Amino acid sequence: MFRRRKKPSRAKQFGDFFWPSIGFKRSSKYVGYRLARLRGTPYSLAAGFAFGAAVSFTPFIGFHFILSGILAWIFRANIIASALGTVVGNPWTFPFIWTLIYKVGHWILGHDAGPGSFNEATMHRFFDGLWAGEWGSVSHIFLEVIHPMLIGCIPVVILVWLIFFYPLRALIRRFHEKRSHLIGLGRRKNVKRQLKTGKNLGVSEK
Repeated sequence: MFRRRKKPSRAKQFGDFFWPSIGFKRSSKYVGYRLARLRGTPYSLAAGFAFGAAVSFTPFIGFHFILSGILAWIFRANIIASALGTVVGNPWTFPFIWTLIYKVGHWILGHDAGPGSFNEATMHRFFDGLWAGEWGSVSHIFLEVIHPMLIGCIPVVILVWLIFFYPLRALIRRFHEKRSHLIGLGRRKNVKRQLKTGKNLGVSEK
């Protein structure tokens, strides 16, 4: 129902990934609408989205979907909502996220944040080397960049989860109550219409 009649080209899809054609404000509203329309309790939906958003504040590039899904499953939250929550981490926010957790990590460790490189290329180089078993070639990246980010992301992840969970739970609960009220009104109108139609038919038959 929400699909486009004409599928956009790959170039268009790539461009929308970095800058949505409908704008970030409308895109955020669309994500919020999709979240509220999912099946689940206000807790499960809000917690799921919060896990996705929180996991985006970790340096595990390429694993955000998996990690958020695992956390959602453990805490009985909505897994689809957790996938939606990972949109918080995107090419526009990652530089700020990495800088934040990198500096927080150095602050916790009591070190001065040096000019470490925390861009996406560094992250990919580290994880590619790790999976290839070339620990010696990427160990310096772990010590200088990844380790402070792992330490710094812990308090940030907890804070981000709380920031998203409580407001979203209240908003989703309000949305569900409003929708239930509207559905109830619609059903009552249908019953009255059917009763009225039945009475009219009874009069006409006589």
